[in-house]
Amino acid sequence: MGSSSKTQPYFVFMSYDPEYERLRADRSKRGAHEVDLYVSRKHDQVLATTLEPGTYNKTCSLVIVDGFAVEITDDQANVLRSAKGVRVVDKNEQLP
Repeated sequence: MGSSSKTQPYFVFMSYDPEYERLRADRSKRGAHEVDLYVSRKHDQVLATTLEPGTYNKTCSLVIVDGFAVEITDDQANVLRSAKGVRVVDKNEQLP
């Protein structure tokens, strides 16, 4: 079993999204709730359409930067890098 089949924590950051920016600019309580829902759904959809179900574990959506944390393999990270709307896929390096 090589290192490419072991899941590791990654951060995924999305490309500029005008709908995200519009929702984020709405400072009301409803706006904050809507942006949370929108971002979480969008991130779930990127994963669902890019990777095999059950092979990854999204740990959280990061609303402030339109990104998310996910546990995936190195191979899956490479697949995500070419997914539509994904800007950066970065390994979350654990400090010693």
